[in-house]
Amino acid sequence: MELSGGLFSTTFRFWTTLLYVLFLLLAVRLAYWRLLLNREQLHVFLGSCVVLILLWQVRAQVDPTWSFHLLGITAVTLMFGWSFAVVAGSIAEFAVSVNSTQNWESFALNVFLVTLVPATLTQAMLLLVRRLLPKNFFIFVLINAFFTAGLVAMVSGFLAVGLLLYSGARDWEYLQLDLVPLFPLMFLPEAVINGWIVTLLVLYKPRWVLRFSDELYLRGK
Repeated sequence: MELSGGLFSTTFRFWTTLLYVLFLLLAVRLAYWRLLLNREQLHVFLGSCVVLILLWQVRAQVDPTWSFHLLGITAVTLMFGWSFAVVAGSIAEFAVSVNSTQNWESFALNVFLVTLVPATLTQAMLLLVRRLLPKNFFIFVLINAFFTAGLVAMVSGFLAVGLLLYSGARDWEYLQLDLVPLFPLMFLPEAVINGWIVTLLVLYKPRWVLRFSDELYLRGK
C-alpha cells in the first residue's frame, strides 16, 4: 500500500525522510557492488528494477488517501539480499513517482511501506527459518517465498492502517469496513506471485537467487 504524503505533518515527513536516507546510505554501504561487475548479474538486477517499476505502475486507487499495488520485494530480497532490494525499491519508487508526477511528499514514507519494511522482514525471516527449520528446497520455497511474501504484505498493510489512524485522515470504523476486508485480496496474490517467481528461478536459474544454495538446501537431502 502507498499513502498520500499530504496526510502528515511537515515534522513527520522530515523525520521519515531522514530515516529513509540513513537506511539507504546503510544499504549502499553494505551492498556487495562487485557482484554487478558480472554482466549477467548486472542485467538481472536492472531487469528486476524494470519489473518492479512495471508492477508498481499497476495500482488500484480505491481511496484518495491510499492505493494498492503488488510489491515483489520478497523475491528481489531473496535474489540479491537486503541491500540491493532497498536500492532496487528506491529506484522503482523514484521512477514511478517521476512517471506519475505524484506528490513527492509521500516518497520516503512509501519507500518505507513498500520496500524497507518488506525487505527487512524477508531478510529476518530467512535468518530465522535457517536457524529453526530443516534446510531443504521445500522449506525455502514454501516458507521463505510464499509464506513470507504474504506475511510482509500483511505487515505493510496493517502498518499503513496504523499510519492512516495516526494521521486522523480515516477512523477505525471506516478502515474496518472499507479497507481491512480487502486485505485477503492483496496478500494472497503477493504470496503466489513471489512464490512462483522464486520457485521457477530456483529450478531453472538458481545462480540468480543468491540466498539459495545447492549445498545447503539440496545436497544430501
